[in-house]
Amino acid sequence: MTQPISPNPQERIAELLLKAIAAGGLTVGGGSAFWQLIKDDGSIPKAIASFVIGVGIAYGTTLLKPIDSGNRRRLEQAGKAIDNSLGRTTERALTRATGFEAWYLQCQAWDVQAYRSEGVPQQEGIFTPLLEEVFVPLALDLSSTLPGFKAAPKDFADQDLERLTNLNIWHFLKRAESTRPYRQLVILAWGGYGKTTLLKHITYLYSTQQHSRHQAKQRIPVLLILRKYRDLLAQENPPDLPELITQHHIPSLPKEGNDRSVPENWATDMLRRGDAVIMLDGFDEVAKDQCPAVANWINQQMRHYGNAVFILTSRPKAYRDQDPAHRLELSTPLWVRNFDADQRQAFVTRWYQCQVRYAHGGRDTPDVLKLASYSAKDLLSQIEARQELKDLAKNPLLLNMIATFHRRYPGARLPEQRVEIYQEICQLQLRDRPRARQLDTLLTQCEAQTLLQMLALYMMQQRQERIPEGELRPFVAQCLQQYQEAVDAKDFIDQVVEISELLMQQEDEYEFAHLSFQEYLAAAEVARTGQEELLYERFAEDWWKPTILLYAAHVKPARLLREMIDRGAIDLADACWQDTTKRLDPELEDELRGLGRTVTASRYQKLEEFLKNGQWKEADQETYRLMITTVGKEEGQFFEPDELLNFPCEELLAIDGLWVKYSRGKWGFSVQKRIYVECGAKLDGNHPGVKIWEEFGDRVGWRKDGGWIYRYDSLTNDLSLSPEGEFPLEGWRWVGGSLLSHRDL
Repeated sequence: MTQPISPNPQERIAELLLKAIAAGGLTVGGGSAFWQLIKDDGSIPKAIASFVIGVGIAYGTTLLKPIDSGNRRRLEQAGKAIDNSLGRTTERALTRATGFEAWYLQCQAWDVQAYRSEGVPQQEGIFTPLLEEVFVPLALDLSSTLPGFKAAPKDFADQDLERLTNLNIWHFLKRAESTRPYRQLVILAWGGYGKTTLLKHITYLYSTQQHSRHQAKQRIPVLLILRKYRDLLAQENPPDLPELITQHHIPSLPKEGNDRSVPENWATDMLRRGDAVIMLDGFDEVAKDQCPAVANWINQQMRHYGNAVFILTSRPKAYRDQDPAHRLELSTPLWVRNFDADQRQAFVTRWYQCQVRYAHGGRDTPDVLKLASYSAKDLLSQIEARQELKDLAKNPLLLNMIATFHRRYPGARLPEQRVEIYQEICQLQLRDRPRARQLDTLLTQCEAQTLLQMLALYMMQQRQERIPEGELRPFVAQCLQQYQEAVDAKDFIDQVVEISELLMQQEDEYEFAHLSFQEYLAAAEVARTGQEELLYERFAEDWWKPTILLYAAHVKPARLLREMIDRGAIDLADACWQDTTKRLDPELEDELRGLGRTVTASRYQKLEEFLKNGQWKEADQETYRLMITTVGKEEGQFFEPDELLNFPCEELLAIDGLWVKYSRGKWGFSVQKRIYVECGAKLDGNHPGVKIWEEFGDRVGWRKDGGWIYRYDSLTNDLSLSPEGEFPLEGWRWVGGSLLSHRDL
C-alpha cells in the first residue's frame, strides 16, 4: 500500500530523518541511512532538498520527544554540522549552476589576455600580441631560501645549481598542496624583469583552465594590483580580502553585458577551502608610509586564509627595507633570473612572428614565417655581437624596447646604451609618430619633452612615483606659462596620456609608463638646465642612483666624477666611469684607477678581520657577499656560471690571497682549483660530470657518507683538522667547475 506523501518537503524530510534514526541512531550509520533515504525518495526533488535540508533537520528535532535526551542532543549537533556543511556545498553548487564562476573566470581572462609591457608605449605599426603568444617562462632562483648554508628543501637535496636556480613558477604551484611553504611566494626582481607579466600568465592559465598542463590543482585566480588599492588598505578600517574581491576587484574587471551579483559568501568560502590563488602585484609601489599598514593587512589575510596560495611581487630593496615592527614575511622568496640567450631567442622569435603575421592579415604561410624569421635573426645577431646590448637584453622590458626599435627602424643600427634607447623612444612617441600620422596635436606644437622632463625632475625631488591630478595640473600650467605656451594644461596632459603613452593615468593619479622613464627624463632635465649641483647632495641616496648614472651617460662627466671623488662617493664614481663612453682627462682616469684599487682593498677589510680571528664561517659568508655584489646582484642569490668565469680578476685574486695567507696555504680558490684538476676536471667552464664533482666534494670535505653536506656545523670547520680546500664555500659551490676554470687562479 502506497504511503501518503507528507504535505510539505520539511515534514517529509523529518519523516525520513526519524527512519534513519530508527535504522541506526544518530551515528555515522544513521547519517548514511538518512542520505540513502533522501537520495531514493522521489518526492523530494534534489534542488529543493538542497535548500530545505537544514530546515528539515531543525524541524525534525521538534518531533523527537519520545527519543532520549542524549540522542536528541546528538541529533541537534549533527543537524548544525550538516546544515553548515550543506550550506557551503550548496553555495558552491549554486555558484556553478548559475554560471557565476565561469563568468568570473572569463572576465579575469579578458583582463590579462593582451601582452602590454609597461614602459613600452603603443606605436604605429606595432601590434599588441596576446600574452600567451609571446610569453617566455621566467627562470626563478630558489637560492634565497638557503641563507647561511641552511638545509635545502627535500626535493632538491641532491640536485645541482641548475635545478635550484632554473625553476618555473608552476613547479611551486603544483606542489602547494603538499608543501605548505609554497603557498606563500614572494617574487623579487628589479623593474622591467617581468614580474607583472608572470602574474598575468598565471592568471590567464587558471582562468582558461589550462593549469592542468602543469599538473596544478584547479584554483580561482585573483590578480590585485597593490598600487590600485594601497590607499584603501592603508586606511584605519580596511576591507578584508573577501570584501576587497567582491566589492572592488570584480566590479573593476572588463565584462560583456551587465554585472552579475556575487553569490553570498562566495569569496570567503573559496578562500577557506584553499581554492584561490591570490596575486598581489607591486609591493614596491606602495608608498613608504603606507607599507606598514599594507604589510599588516597582507599578513592578517594570510593567517585567516592559510589554505589559499598567496603570491607577492616586489623590487628587492622595498621588500628588504621594511619596518621591522610591521614586517611582511612570506615563506618562500624567489628571485627572477636574467634572460639568457635561449630566452632572448624565444621572445624575439615569437614577438616577430606575431608582428609579421598580424601585418599580413593573420596569414601563417611559409613566406610570412620566412620574413619573421629573417627579422628575428637579424635582431638577435646584433644583440649577441655586442656585449652592451646583451647586458641590456637581460631585462625583458629593455629587450621589448629594443625589438620595438628594430621593428620600427628596419636596417638601423641598434642604440649602444640604455640612455640612447630612452632617447629614441621619447622622440618616437612625442614627435615622429604624431607627425607620421599627421595628427593635429599639441605634442608637436610645444616643447612636450621639455615639459615632461620638468615634471620628471619635480617628481624625483618630491620622491613621487605617482602624482595626484590636483597637483599635476597646476604644475603643468605653471611650466606652460613659463614657456609662454598658449596651451591648456588639461588638454596637454590628456594628449600626453592618449597619444604618447609616456604618462599613464591611474584613477585620479598619474605616473610615467615606467619609473625608468621618469629617471631618464629627470636626468635629461638636469643636463638641459645645467643643474648638476643638485645631484651632489644626493650621491648616497639609492632613490637618485639610476638618475645620476643616466645623467653621467648623458654628458661628459668629468666634473661630476671629480665631485664624487672629493665627497668620497668612490663606488658611484667607478660605476659612472664604467658606464660612460666619453673620453676623460688622462690624469682623472689614472686617479680613478688608483682610487678603484684603494676602494677594492678597503672592501676586504672585514673579510681580513674575520680570517685573522679564525672566524671561518663569517669569513665565508663575507666572501659570498663581496662576490655577489661585485656582479651586481643582491645577497641571497646564486651566481650564473658566466658571471664566475668573467669575474674581475683583481678582486678574485685579492679574496683568494687573503684565504691562502690566513689558512697558511690550506684554503682558497687556487687550492680548490689544484684539487679540481687532480680529480680529472678540465678547465673549460663546463660541469665536470657527476663522478669528478663527487670526488672533488669528497676531497674538500663537502660530502660525507656518500651525501652532500648542507650545514656549516656538519663541516670540520677547523684549520688543523679540515681537509685542504674546505673553504671558501658559500654561494658558489652549486655551480660546478665554473669558478675553478677561471683563467687567473
